[in-house]
Amino acid sequence: MFKKIKYFLVFNVLSFLLINTFANSDSHNISELLQIIQKDLKTLEKAVYSNSSSNDLNLSSSSMDQNSEEVLTRHLLKLSEIENQFQELTNKFEEINFKLDKLSNRLSKSQADNQLRFQQLENNTVSLNTNQNSVAKIKKEDQVLPGASQPQDLGSISYKDTETKQENQEIQSVETTNTVVTETFVSEEKILPEGTASEQYEFATSFLKVGDYNMAERAFREFVQRNPEHDLAGNAQYWYAETFRIRQLFTDAASAYLEGYQKYPKSQKAPINLLKLGVSLVQIGEKDQGCLMISGVKKEYPKANQSVLQKAKYEEKKFECKKEES
Repeated sequence: MFKKIKYFLVFNVLSFLLINTFANSDSHNISELLQIIQKDLKTLEKAVYSNSSSNDLNLSSSSMDQNSEEVLTRHLLKLSEIENQFQELTNKFEEINFKLDKLSNRLSKSQADNQLRFQQLENNTVSLNTNQNSVAKIKKEDQVLPGASQPQDLGSISYKDTETKQENQEIQSVETTNTVVTETFVSEEKILPEGTASEQYEFATSFLKVGDYNMAERAFREFVQRNPEHDLAGNAQYWYAETFRIRQLFTDAASAYLEGYQKYPKSQKAPINLLKLGVSLVQIGEKDQGCLMISGVKKEYPKANQSVLQKAKYEEKKFECKKEES
């Protein structure tokens, strides 16, 4: 387009020169004019070609600039994409670090909790082993079990001592069987250590903790016999009855609960003692008496612990005890 404009301008110049030459033809020869015009045309052609070449160079340089700009743009786009990817990777890395910190905190907490629990378990096992060792030591050293003593000479009986002159042997029989006298076995062997009543009570309780209910029975019975007026006597009588209930000896348990209810009606364990007495009576077949004892817990001990009163209400419904008619 630019070249066409230049050619148009050249044509106008030439036309202007021709008009001028023909207008002045009188003073010059035509041949001379034509030579001048040819020279001018050559000069114009050179000028046009030189301008066109310079314009071509400018166009080539502009095209090169455009190509370089496109390449630069592509590189900038790639750089921006790489920058975005790097930013995403950085965010993910920070998120992973945050999660790792959380996990490390949880692990440290769990390790501390486990260590504390292991210490508690070790302390419990040490105390349990100590109690067991003390019980075993008492059994081995201090106690002399029945029948473990050396045999003794009880004397001898001769044949003459049994000799009689009667022809008929006399037969002795029991005249009446209306009453049967039972004797309570009193152990002569002492298992409680010397010391205060509180120390003896703790010693008897240690047998319950290790599950030795036979020794607990003997220890609590001896405590009640040695300290019948002590404040802990009612509690000892209750735990004495509990040793039978745990072993499902409900008849012995009912007898022991009844003794505790009669002797220690104002002790700390009196409400639960009365409740266990009623339950034991129901279990041995005395439902009416047992229900009477269970329903009497709330009447005799209205200020007892709520757990005991709730338990009494539960046992009353469980055994379908009939309420007394007012």
